[in-house]
Amino acid sequence: MKNFTSRTLRKLYLDFFAEKGHAVIPSASLIPENDPTVLFTTAGMHPLVPYLLGEKHPAGRRLCDVQKCVRTGDIDEVGDSAHCTFFEMLGNWSLGDYFKEQMIPWSYEFLTSPKYLGIPSDDIAVTCFAGDGDCPRDEESAKLWLECGIKKEHIFFLPKSGNWWGPAGTTGPCGPDTEMHIIRNHAEADKLGAFDFDKAPAGTFLEIWNDVFMQYNKNAEGKYEPLAQRNVDTGMGLERTLCILGGKESVYETDIFEEAIAVIEKLTGRKYSEGGEVTRAFRVVLDHARTAVFMLGDKKGIVPSNTDQGYILRRIIRRAVRFGRNIGLAQGSLKDIASAIINKYAEVYPELTENSSKIYEELEKEEGKFSRTLQQGLKEFEKVAAVLPQGGKIDGITAFHLYDTYGFPVEITGEMAREKGLEVDVEGYAAAFAEHQAKSRAGSEAKFACGLADHKEETTRLHTATHLLHAALKKVLSPDIEQKGSNITEERLRFDFNFSRKLTPEEVTAVEELVNGQIQKDVPVVMEEMSYDEAKSRGFVGLFESKYGERVKTYSIGDFSREICGGPHAKSTGELGVFKIVKQENVSAGVKRIKAILE
Repeated sequence: MKNFTSRTLRKLYLDFFAEKGHAVIPSASLIPENDPTVLFTTAGMHPLVPYLLGEKHPAGRRLCDVQKCVRTGDIDEVGDSAHCTFFEMLGNWSLGDYFKEQMIPWSYEFLTSPKYLGIPSDDIAVTCFAGDGDCPRDEESAKLWLECGIKKEHIFFLPKSGNWWGPAGTTGPCGPDTEMHIIRNHAEADKLGAFDFDKAPAGTFLEIWNDVFMQYNKNAEGKYEPLAQRNVDTGMGLERTLCILGGKESVYETDIFEEAIAVIEKLTGRKYSEGGEVTRAFRVVLDHARTAVFMLGDKKGIVPSNTDQGYILRRIIRRAVRFGRNIGLAQGSLKDIASAIINKYAEVYPELTENSSKIYEELEKEEGKFSRTLQQGLKEFEKVAAVLPQGGKIDGITAFHLYDTYGFPVEITGEMAREKGLEVDVEGYAAAFAEHQAKSRAGSEAKFACGLADHKEETTRLHTATHLLHAALKKVLSPDIEQKGSNITEERLRFDFNFSRKLTPEEVTAVEELVNGQIQKDVPVVMEEMSYDEAKSRGFVGLFESKYGERVKTYSIGDFSREICGGPHAKSTGELGVFKIVKQENVSAGVKRIKAILE
């Protein structure tokens, strides 16, 4: 077979389908648009779901691309020869245009033609849908493969578990598929009957491509309805295809990872080729560093946090740090590895270069947070594990302690436990976590209610300044800024809010100028009582909403600030003096604190 680089394979694929009348479209973001069912783009079809359902795509009915994808369901398997959390998917689509009769011959051409991949036809096996109550056996695809030149004994049928492509989330377009495999062991392959594909010994076949024929839409009730338009969606994993074509043992031995491997070897003095746990650690670091780079560098880039995508990112970075320490990677190494990854992908994904400063900053920050407590946490874990019998269980409170005190996501604790033949009480952990959240919420509400130390004149003025600060932060940083707590004395105000980083000097200046601008205008502070629903409809901001009754007090400062609040406040902003931010602090992941005074 031919030996391709990642660059030449991407180009070859896109050029092939461009010649077949397909528009080449850019990769969509890793963060899905308006889809709460998944955290990341998990397949090439995901960003195109609206068009697969009938909406017209501006580029036409024939499309092809290389899509960035993330799947973390098999994260514990990363470290073997094939699994990656980030990967690139080569794909082409027909949006109600061509169907099986054109796609299958094209697939055969791309796979076997000397102009393209040049794989011998006798080395290819295909699988088709065996049929069930939802859809009949896909004899049409089998007939087309036979006509192309695939041997009859190399055409197999599988049930829905093997040859049916479900929706990206819980609902959406789906249908039968046909998969193409490289035969690695002809002696074993030739023993199989048409329905015996899944009985083959491991390593007999290696999947290279998949053509999905979308004929159905799975609705919210779990029923399959015929699609108004029939579509084709194909997927060829770039990394796996490079591995197969190059005759490599692992996806990590392709050109994609060459530079990053060299960096790790230089930093550690170890060799990727050492095998065993050393090679496994290399692979985990390589994969997780690459995934983190793409998450942070995406046009909708996320940052580590304790929820949703940010939690996955945090877990990936911390898992990379833990495995990196096993081969001698010192703190701060992820930045050097990330630099090699960015350099490799710079031409294909320029957003990585554009966002490189953010990528390095967030990696260093998260690596630093975890590194400071990693050794202590590992010692604590070893103490716990040492007193448990083989097959024993780490209780939920201990697992939560490792998370709360040492920053170990429960999945990392579970992974370390399995390495020692132990388990984790995940339900107990969830209960301890929920109790912690309840206490935190109660503490936050109490803090808000008692945010003012007293009702002295100085304290009251600072309380009014807090409202101006809140409004200014929304204008300078994001409309999504929300108060997470406050504490006001006669000397200073302290304001906690959701944000991922400290304000830049320019942002601090902009906030101060906005607040002081309102003070200089001497705007009246107007109090009105109204129903809670009316207050919300008029745009008043309300925090800790469960504490409000049917009628509330509202305070407005012109059109600049509108909040539901119990008071007290200054009569007008002209009483406040000069507002100045004197300090910024981290409170917790995703929560920042500002301290300010009135001069």
